[in-house]
Amino acid sequence: MEERPHSREPAPTNVGEIELDAGYRLITEEAGVVPRETLASLDVVGPDAVEFLQGQLTNDLERLEPGSAMYAALLDRKAHIVADCRVLMIDPEQIMLVAEASAIEALASHLETYRIGRKVEVQDRAGERSVISVIGPATRAFLDAPPAGREDRHLETMLGGVGCRVLGTPNGVDLIHLTDDAEPLRTALAEKGLTEVPEAAAEILRVESGRPRFGLELDRSVMPAEGGIVERAVDFEKGCYLGQEPVARLHYKGRPNRLLRGLKLSRPARFGEVINGSGRELGTITTACVSPAVGPIALALVRREAEPGATVAVGDDGASAEVVELPLRTR
Repeated sequence: MEERPHSREPAPTNVGEIELDAGYRLITEEAGVVPRETLASLDVVGPDAVEFLQGQLTNDLERLEPGSAMYAALLDRKAHIVADCRVLMIDPEQIMLVAEASAIEALASHLETYRIGRKVEVQDRAGERSVISVIGPATRAFLDAPPAGREDRHLETMLGGVGCRVLGTPNGVDLIHLTDDAEPLRTALAEKGLTEVPEAAAEILRVESGRPRFGLELDRSVMPAEGGIVERAVDFEKGCYLGQEPVARLHYKGRPNRLLRGLKLSRPARFGEVINGSGRELGTITTACVSPAVGPIALALVRREAEPGATVAVGDDGASAEVVELPLRTR
């Protein structure tokens, strides 16, 4: 199975500044809708589903029960991130994995290879299922009983006659639905008074919160400790999984050579701009935006000597940035 091609650079956007600012205000003060065209999913089904995935992913899936969820990563043997995903237990013989579409084929291919001898099937649902996010502090007011804010919970429900699975997120919920039901679901959300906002507005919230994204902050060159996902994704007491030894060794005996940090910039930055300090290259910008609340900000993978409080150079035009701990903004 060939891996879907994708670029690390975010897709260009034609969203106007006024529209973006209005969308940001909506999802920080009320609630708005963001179609997630970059997300896809697959199912692992069969009596060995939990045991099989327990030996492949970084988190402890044996703690899951129907209706619960967790975040995890798939690593290679050197503990580089092949994919990160949200893991939803539908029942003990059906596990749903939701991941970036750019990673889903690699995830499916890996699981298909390693499932030999196990009573499981890997069912790639890319194209069959889609995701729509509802984001904002008023999410509960618009949707009757979602697990808003609970990343560890999900439930099945009906919205406007459309069946969907509601998965909690830090800022609201994700609605996982059949792709053919996208338009009826968007209509049902609009009838509840929810307005669609640009995905770029949701990206500002992601950067402010310091959450890494596969294809930008996370990829096959990044280890969990470098990408800042150890606390969410790694269980150090579970049994063996692929890449476990390098992860444990770095955690207990070493220090990452680079870390995910926030930057407060003197001017708006671009993806891939080089960060310099103390006469050497320290890293690159992975995601940049202009926050209406904070100003020009970015996420970057930088060498560990670029500690919070340091001032670094960005690009070659004299721009600068302050290195800061994540998150860049708390709510």
